Amino acid sequence: MNRHWRIQEDENRIAWLHFDLQQSPVNLLTPEALEELDSCIDALSRSAPAGVVLVSDKSSGFIAGADVKGFVGLKDPAAVERYVERAQSIFSALERLPLPTVAMIHGFCLGGGLELALACRYRVATEDPVTRIGFPEVRLGIFPGFGGTVRSIRLLGAQAAMGLMLSGRNIDGGAAARLKLVDLAVPRRQLMAAARRLIMAQPAVARPPWWSRTLTSAPLRPLLATLLQRQTAKRVQRKHYPAPFGLIDHWRRNGGRPQQMYRGEASAVARLVTGPVAQNLIRVFLLQERLRSLGREATFEPTHVHVIGGGIMGGDIAAWCALKGLRVTLQDQTPERLTGAIARAHGLFVRKLRLPHLIRAADDRLMPDCRGDGITRADLVVEAIYEDTTAKQALYRKIEPWLKPGALLATNTSSIPLERLTPGLLQPQRLVGLHFFNPVARMQLIEVVKGRETGETEFGRALAFAHRIDRLPLPVKSSPGFLVNRVLMPYLLEAIVLLGEGVAPEQVDQAAIQFGMPMGPVELADRVGLDICLSVAEKLAGELGCRVPESLRERVAQGELGRKSNRGYYRYAQGRPVKASVPLSETRSEQLATRMIDRLLAEAVACLRDGVVADSDLLDAGIIFGTGFAPFRGGPMRYIRENGQDGIRQRLRQLEPDPEGRFPAHTGREAAA
Repeated sequence: MNRHWRIQEDENRIAWLHFDLQQSPVNLLTPEALEELDSCIDALSRSAPAGVVLVSDKSSGFIAGADVKGFVGLKDPAAVERYVERAQSIFSALERLPLPTVAMIHGFCLGGGLELALACRYRVATEDPVTRIGFPEVRLGIFPGFGGTVRSIRLLGAQAAMGLMLSGRNIDGGAAARLKLVDLAVPRRQLMAAARRLIMAQPAVARPPWWSRTLTSAPLRPLLATLLQRQTAKRVQRKHYPAPFGLIDHWRRNGGRPQQMYRGEASAVARLVTGPVAQNLIRVFLLQERLRSLGREATFEPTHVHVIGGGIMGGDIAAWCALKGLRVTLQDQTPERLTGAIARAHGLFVRKLRLPHLIRAADDRLMPDCRGDGITRADLVVEAIYEDTTAKQALYRKIEPWLKPGALLATNTSSIPLERLTPGLLQPQRLVGLHFFNPVARMQLIEVVKGRETGETEFGRALAFAHRIDRLPLPVKSSPGFLVNRVLMPYLLEAIVLLGEGVAPEQVDQAAIQFGMPMGPVELADRVGLDICLSVAEKLAGELGCRVPESLRERVAQGELGRKSNRGYYRYAQGRPVKASVPLSETRSEQLATRMIDRLLAEAVACLRDGVVADSDLLDAGIIFGTGFAPFRGGPMRYIRENGQDGIRQRLRQLEPDPEGRFPAHTGREAAA
């Protein structure tokens, strides 16, 4: 008796193969589910229906991929290879059925789910924006292994298929239809009818154009592989992320020969998934899922959000909330101050939604509100004005009488402890911190801040709100800088100290990138704005006992604020830094990176000691998703454990207080203890 799959045949003798993984909110290809699928395929081959449609019974989507939890701790490549080969054989059995098969896709169709869909003769997807189709495996340090490299290249051609697999991106149903990854993209209400039509009509199977097929030929394959390697090397380094380069090597060796491609997939994926990079990236994925689950069980369902502050942060917070289906009122002192925010919001809706009726609906949900009429109706009021304690307190006193019962009051402060903002509030228990990061539409993390007076119910609602708008909530204790800014600031300040010692900014940034950071700290400071960096640094300096480099104050005093003034530590042309080519040896790069990263590690350990977050996993998640800390290293605490705690402790103990106040005792001896 099958637990996860069931076959239902209709009056037209079409077999609808339903997948509903038990005790799971999403469909995953677990080993048990794969074996049940094999038995269903065998039954269908004997009953010979008119056709088969694969259907998900989950509202969340088709299939989200393999069960990633099963990848944790894998150490035996041979055992993994046998498992991958078994999955390949099951998918091949589906492909060999002598009857039309259709994958009916709504919602997630990712990784192994897409590989299963490609084993069907046809695919139909909904046009709904929630439908996301793709191969995210490179983000886990592997690449498709259930036949995905064979079937995607055969369907799309090498260039399009390799681009999809190498990027790890997912696309909506309409884009998938234009790419020919699916045969049809239709409104959701027409999905079943479209699947039935494909079974009855049995149109010719899509094939890539002839010129695309020639790229897999032996003479041209090495040329395209070399081009793909060069393009990939511009984004990531082989030593940090071997999977995309392994995929290219696999196709270069085996392309055009299906059986060798299947064997090559199994061998390479088994080797990659048992390696340290994949194991760390898998951990990062599971950390992301842990954050995503926070607030999921809360009953708070806000419908109206009021945002005060129409600047970059406030406007973008309002836009994101409207994009996610909430009714939003955005307040500032004059209509002119809201014009830019509304225009940026429309641009976001166009990029994300694409369909005109969805764009119009999102525009209608975002309303400028200079008088603040929305305050009385809002379930949540978000304050996003400038970083000044007195100004925030005055605003709260003014608006608190207008808040409806049960409404949350949230501040987007990036560094001010909530305890300094509550004086004067009649109901301080409803003040929470919701620290968004810039740019709001790209940065997934929200620090959800709990002050000493924040109520447990209100804090739970804040977590639920972050979950509702599809962000990653990180619970943090109210303290100066919270987690991310507190850990990031010493790292940035040490980079500035290195500049003062005569190290070129290009060398400082290159050293950080060689370590695995997505951007160098000097360019990051310029992007954030040196005035903002100075403001946060000065707030934290007094709390943490460190000193701000005078060179930072001097640049801000001279109006050199970074990219927004076209000059900071770099000069900017058309928004891009003008960088010189400065040589940097591997040894010197490691020395520079060690100085900067050790300061980050020391502050991370201090935050854990101070209880800013509940455990080391949450700390790693916050720093990875809040700062971009090299994901392949698994996070600061994982990095300390994997790279010899004794050696790192010794270095941290050496960070004694010095005349410049750069290495206060709390980040040295005490943090290393």
